[in-house]
Amino acid sequence: MKKILLTAAIAGLSMVSCKKDRNCTCTDSDSTGGAAYVSTTTIVKSTKAQAKANCVSTKYTDGGVTFTSNCVLN
Repeated sequence: MKKILLTAAIAGLSMVSCKKDRNCTCTDSDSTGGAAYVSTTTIVKSTKAQAKANCVSTKYTDGGVTFTSNCVLN
């Protein structure tokens, strides 16, 4: 019985997600060679999976200029 309870307790603890504040740092640049802009966003009380889903790199073109945002979860 003790082994079953211990196994259940360990399994329960392993399923608990650690929610904490996580930082997403993005470097924004464009194809004209202008200066890059670095910004950091704090994703509050999130799991690592949630933060990763919200820290997304993007790339789009507008008027012949390509804008790129490379984001990394810290």
